[in-house]
Formats: sequence, structure tokens, C-alpha cells
Amino acid sequence: MRTARVGLSAWIPLIWFFTFLVGPILYLVVLSLAKKGLYGGVDWVFQFSNYERVANQLYLEIFLRSFQMALLTTLFVLILGVPLAWSIATLKGAWKKICLFLVLAPFLMNLVVRVYSLKYLFSYDGPVQFLVRVFGFQLDQYQLSQNQYLVFWGMVTTYLPFAVFPLLVAFEKLNYDQIEACEDMGASSMMTLWKVILPQVRPALASGSLMVLVPSFGEFLIPDMLGGAKTMLAGNLITEQFLKNRDWPFGASLSVILILLLGLCAYFIHRWGRIRV
Repeated sequence: MRTARVGLSAWIPLIWFFTFLVGPILYLVVLSLAKKGLYGGVDWVFQFSNYERVANQLYLEIFLRSFQMALLTTLFVLILGVPLAWSIATLKGAWKKICLFLVLAPFLMNLVVRVYSLKYLFSYDGPVQFLVRVFGFQLDQYQLSQNQYLVFWGMVTTYLPFAVFPLLVAFEKLNYDQIEACEDMGASSMMTLWKVILPQVRPALASGSLMVLVPSFGEFLIPDMLGGAKTMLAGNLITEQFLKNRDWPFGASLSVILILLLGLCAYFIHRWGRIRV
């Protein structure tokens, strides 16, 4: 009887995994091989024309732009997150709890509310526009509230906590005795960073990079709200195919390509995180 219970408990995660993860992805792959029917329907005539459409220069540029935006977001998040996590890890008592709460505070509200607050900050009636008018700067007020730089800022502020927490754990476990020993032996700061600190925090850097790069590559809400339909990324392209153009097979093919690219990025980041310096 005990063996039967153990077997059932082992099958439940597998059933959940195949039902809610593998199953939808397989359906997406099958749908990507179908043909768009009349009035947004699907004709189950299997073909590869949807993937041939993905090779269009316009769509390739959108994917390339999305990848560049995701890389820049990941880079700036790490630039801000590494010193922030290190400084929080060195704090003691109440100050550490306060800083952790400030990092966690954005998660206490919905993402849409956070993005809207950033949008209002630069909107026509917002405080930034008010200061622009007060000091007499000649700027396009609508361009200021909808541009690619604002999209980038929104993505960095949104995904910053995703990199801070794994880095924080790594810095809390950092062996400072090795750092002191390295300095006593006359090693330079760069040598200490490269040979002592980096090997200890490399897995956390890989985890933080992965947690930022993957969602920012497929982001559609932030570019749509802060870009004013001027910044088309892969997530927006896929959303338009499903909801506006009602071309589900082509949207599925774009989604499959995006999943493959994200899987490739995850593989290389994971492999980089396991390299011994």
C-alpha cells in the first residue's frame, strides 16, 4: 500500500508537467503547421509556409530588435543589481530588512499599475512634463511620453528584482576569508575579482541573467503601453497575430521560433554559469 502511494505521488508531477507545459507546446507546434481559414478560423492543412513567412526581413528585424533590447535590459539590470545586492548583503539588522522590503515593494502591486504609474510620470499632465513647461524646454511633449527609451527604462525597473535576489543569496554566502587571503598575498583588485569573487557568484549571475533575458525577450505589455505602438517587439508581433489579425497558425509559428531562441539562450547562459574560472 505504501509503495502504491509513492508511485502515485511520483506520477502527479509528471502528469502536471505534460498537461500544462508539454501539451500546450505540442499543440502550438501542430497549430504552426496549419493554415489560416476564413474569418480567423484554422484549416488543418499541414504546411511549412508559416515558417517561410517568418524569414521575411521585417520579422527578422523585429526579432533582432527584441534580442538587442533584452540584452541591453539584462546588462543594465546586472550593472545596477550587482552593487545593490552586494550592499544589501553587507547590511545588518533593521537596515537590511528595510532594503529588502524596498526591493520587494514593486511586487506588492500589479504590473499594469506599475507601468501606468511610469506612463503617468511622463504623460502630458505628469510632473516631468510640468517641469519641462516651467523651465521652457522646447520638446515634443507626446514624444517624451512614448518612446523606446521609456520602454527600456520600464523593462529595467520591472526586471531588476529578478536579478537582485539570486545575487543577494550568492553574496551572503561569499567566502570573504578567501578575499582577504588574496589581498594579503598581494593580488590586485582585478585578480581578486576574477579569480575569487567571480567563481563564487557566477551561477547567481547566470540565474539572474536568465530570469531577466527570457521574459524581456518576449515582453509585450511594457512596449505596448510605454512605446505608444512605435516600438514593435517580438511579443507585440505575436500578440497582434493572435488577437488582431486572427492568424493563429502564423502566430503559433512565431511563438515556436521565440521558444527555440529562448531555449538556445537559456542553454548558453546555463553553460556559462557552470564554467570554472
